[in-house]
Amino acid sequence: MKFRIDLKIFILVILFLITKQIKIYAMIMVFAIIHEFGHLLAGILLGMKPEKIEIRLFGVSIDFNLKRKDYNVKIKKGNLLEIKKIFVALAGPTTNAFIIIILMAFHHFNFNEYDNMIIIFSNITLIIFNILPIYPLDGGRILKSMIYIFKGKHIAEKYIYRISYVTLIIITIVSSIAILYLKNIAIFLAIIFLWGLQIKENRIYTNRKRLHDTIQEEINKYDEQSTNIPIQNEHYIDYTQRDQETVELKE
Repeated sequence: MKFRIDLKIFILVILFLITKQIKIYAMIMVFAIIHEFGHLLAGILLGMKPEKIEIRLFGVSIDFNLKRKDYNVKIKKGNLLEIKKIFVALAGPTTNAFIIIILMAFHHFNFNEYDNMIIIFSNITLIIFNILPIYPLDGGRILKSMIYIFKGKHIAEKYIYRISYVTLIIITIVSSIAILYLKNIAIFLAIIFLWGLQIKENRIYTNRKRLHDTIQEEINKYDEQSTNIPIQNEHYIDYTQRDQETVELKE
């Protein structure tokens, strides 16, 4: 299993130290790691093998090595692998919700009121952030898998990137207003992070679509050439008629 850390995270730590928001950022990162362990546990229970763990600016990402044979296992109109992906994506926000419930039930133990508020705020922030219908966040993954089940892969990919862009534009507008009033650099950095993710995923999708279109175009050209090959009648032999004539000669 591969491990990678985004070195820009150290620049972000310095910025939060300067703005005196490092405690909140550290708390969010801690619960983001717990969030990803929820994904990891769900994936392992569903028979998926973790392939890569990456520490990003605003959390952790786990990639699974998916078995190609699972793409052929159908359940009604859907695909078993996509249903597994939905459960894995739901596991992260569910883990954060579970932490909030436990903390609210046992809030009088160990933590003061301020720490409780930071922990609850961190987990609520992670839930809201991750359920946004922006790919590759959890909400985007869930939506993509649901569209895939009912409409197929190509339509799912086309729709999810359009939905992601529209959602991101709306969030950028709302966040810009919030930044003016709250003067919070974390909101600004989170928006930049989301745009970076979206641009990267869209580039991957564009390259994959271009490759698919090129292959399909070559297949269509080959099919056209195959159908346009003329039949050489002078070399055609009716073996049935020849065999009948041979039998008559023998008789």
